[in-house]
Amino acid sequence: MCFAVVVGLAAEARVAGRVGLRAIVVGGGPTRSLTLVERLVSEGVKGLVSFGICGGLDPALASGTLVLPRVVCGGEGQRYPVDGAWRDALAAALRGVGMEIAEGDILGLDAIVSTPQDKASLFGKTAACAVDLESHIVAEAARKAGIPFIVLRVVADPAWRGLPAAALIPLDTQGRPVLRHVLRSLLSQPRQTPHLIRLAYETQRALSVLRRGARLLAS
Repeated sequence: MCFAVVVGLAAEARVAGRVGLRAIVVGGGPTRSLTLVERLVSEGVKGLVSFGICGGLDPALASGTLVLPRVVCGGEGQRYPVDGAWRDALAAALRGVGMEIAEGDILGLDAIVSTPQDKASLFGKTAACAVDLESHIVAEAARKAGIPFIVLRVVADPAWRGLPAAALIPLDTQGRPVLRHVLRSLLSQPRQTPHLIRLAYETQRALSVLRRGARLLAS
């Protein structure tokens, strides 16, 4: 199948590119993101993958947990089933190399969920095990086009972890941090530095797991 992966971060796109996957970085808000994904579909892509890291909602999921859901939930109660055959084949391949999988629903939202309290509230309302910023956009574009999609994500920040202010600064349209804004945030709130370092460590752990999954997705 001629498919492409949709990511939010430049680092995720690099992971995909190293194994030969076609990746598109979306950013600049949900409307622009949906436009970019729909443009990708118009170029002949026959399948989509929401790919990258995510935030944990289920407190049982540690950083580095691979998430391969059967359903994407939207912020207004939408439910988008992934392609079952494609998803199950990937799940079998992942388990075949000893990788454990969380199979709960994933929630797609337009804004970052930054506090443990908000994560707990969403988990209670939706029972989704994780949350990201792209899966609902991928799901809606696939629904409109009548093409299959799946989700391959890895938890970076677990449910009990809050995000420091510097991590909430919008990325540029290529999915990269705007360094001067990050530095300004650190200068104004220096106590967040250890939290940002811990988040960077957890993100790298998640990307390492994502690399293993990417190789099987590409095979």
